[in-house]
Amino acid sequence: MREKSTRGRPSKIDLLPQDIRDQLHQLLRDKRHTQEDIREAVNELIDQNGLGEDMKLSRTGLNRYASRMETIGARIREAREVSEAWVAKLGDAPTTDIGKLVQEMVRAIAFDQVMDVDVTQKMSPKELNQWALFAQRIEQAAMISHKREKEIRSAFATEAAEVADRVVKSAGLSKETAEEIKRSILGIA
Repeated sequence: MREKSTRGRPSKIDLLPQDIRDQLHQLLRDKRHTQEDIREAVNELIDQNGLGEDMKLSRTGLNRYASRMETIGARIREAREVSEAWVAKLGDAPTTDIGKLVQEMVRAIAFDQVMDVDVTQKMSPKELNQWALFAQRIEQAAMISHKREKEIRSAFATEAAEVADRVVKSAGLSKETAEEIKRSILGIA
């Protein structure tokens, strides 16, 4: 079952001026500081800016915020690591191969999500429509990618045929031989 996300009211940290929040984030990223040290430093900044006692951070409020930021940071780090691993593996591969990989990953995620739906639970028409649109968009992306790949191959073949034509002519081969080579190259695309 999915957790219901609500907008809720802003936290004290959300209400802090941007420069204080930036300093808080910098302190949280620097693992040399304890949360208590961070809380004291931020509360001192709140005093210096005359924001009032009610804006000061509590231990639990800072801990909740730091935990949330660490969870988000862990997800970002994980996404980077996965991305770096795939780029290292596919670094020399054509862009279309990476695009195909991403499409397959999205298909797998979508499949997992659909499989997680409880079979006894009815799917609303709106949800069903959203899944259908999602599937349609994945397939459209695949078609666009396939079309782009064909266009790239065709452009490359045309370029290669023109180069081959010039080389063949400069080498003194007959016009028929040049045309045959050109047709062969263009036939590949």
